[in-house]
Amino acid sequence: MFKIPDHQVAGHQASNGMMGPVVDDSGLFFKPLQKDERGSKEVAFYESLASNIDVPDKIRAYFPTFHGTQLIPASDGSGLHPHLVLQDLVSSYKNPSIMDIKIGSRTWYPQASEEYIQRCFKKDRETSSLALGFRLSGLQVHVSKEAGYWKPDRKCFQNSSAEIVKNVLKKFVSSNISADSDAGDLDFDCAFAPSVYGGSNGILAQLLELKSWFEDQKFYHFYSCSVLMVWDKEPNAAAAIKLVDFAHVVDSKGAIDHNFLGGLCSLIKFISEILTDPHACPNNLALIAIRTAMAIALIGEPEY
Repeated sequence: MFKIPDHQVAGHQASNGMMGPVVDDSGLFFKPLQKDERGSKEVAFYESLASNIDVPDKIRAYFPTFHGTQLIPASDGSGLHPHLVLQDLVSSYKNPSIMDIKIGSRTWYPQASEEYIQRCFKKDRETSSLALGFRLSGLQVHVSKEAGYWKPDRKCFQNSSAEIVKNVLKKFVSSNISADSDAGDLDFDCAFAPSVYGGSNGILAQLLELKSWFEDQKFYHFYSCSVLMVWDKEPNAAAAIKLVDFAHVVDSKGAIDHNFLGGLCSLIKFISEILTDPHACPNNLALIAIRTAMAIALIGEPEY
């Protein structure tokens, strides 16, 4: 009935005797509750979100559907353990390309212990979090049925420069990568950027809608929370973003969450530049074709 997820790219994974999430065949994702206060805080957040009538439905759709908690066998064989029961965000995708992006220049919350704060601050400083306002926590890109997925080791891009982070975001929507690509390779075509990042329902439009809410919402402050980006080459598999990981959400006390909002704005800037800079993806024939078509529509066919 339960199995280890095939497409988890970040977080605590069920392997080497470690407890991690499991999924079933009905589209549910079972996340083990952490035994300290983080588990109860994540349940409390989901319950608060479910009962908060001031959160618009269009924003609520960016969160996994919450189905309560359940005692099920732990993945490490240690017996029954309480799990969050959530929507499996990738169950409707055949070959999902996924990126987990931890948002915010700081991932520690004010009420945390000094030891925890120092541990988070060290990682924020050593990765791109402090410099860019976000860091790439994990990703996979479907290459082909034969080659499988490009799934680089997390450590190869978490402490990367802005240039390498942007290149990884480009490779995420490219058609010419291989399963053994290097995160620093400059060979990419961004062929899927217009359909995945662009458009009225693309990832950029969704991020902008989320940003608009964060500019006003004063309910929660989200620390160590991630934006999950998902898309599939299959027809009718729309690109989507979801917010995940809420063990460190705290009451906003009437203040805007500038930490999360700032990281979200930084990510939006990176993706906007990929879509609008003609030099961002030098091999992107799709964008060239779109610009050519627009030019012809405006000035007519060239005369030779």
